[in-house]
Amino acid sequence: VQLVESGGGSVQAGGSLRLSCAVSRGIFSVNAMGWYRQAPGEERELVAVIRRNADKYYLGSVKGRFTISSDTAWGAIFLQMSNLKPEDTAMYYCATWNAVLSIDDYATTPTTAGAPNSPRGWGQGTQVTVSS
Repeated sequence: VQLVESGGGSVQAGGSLRLSCAVSRGIFSVNAMGWYRQAPGEERELVAVIRRNADKYYLGSVKGRFTISSDTAWGAIFLQMSNLKPEDTAMYYCATWNAVLSIDDYATTPTTAGAPNSPRGWGQGTQVTVSS
């Protein structure tokens, strides 16, 4: 799977950004797509996931502010981020899973390459910086 991300940048608190992730190969085996983020010195955390059936998961701290969506062809996903806060500052990574899990279980899948149920595709990362 090849993933190409775009849309990061710098905004002031309260602003908005929209991230995009396009899947260029291997889309037929992908059953879920989502976004992780990692701030310096912090663990990587799952922000949002969407399954083929449109089930969605959100990290608690972004609920009501972030919206994940996919295009109709299941070839790209988007993360609309509104009311951004300084604590949202991180590198954001698009990821895909072949595993079919209940939507909440994607939050506990390992990120180690090759581990069971771990993401099989990763984007290159896009920086989001929110200033106060």
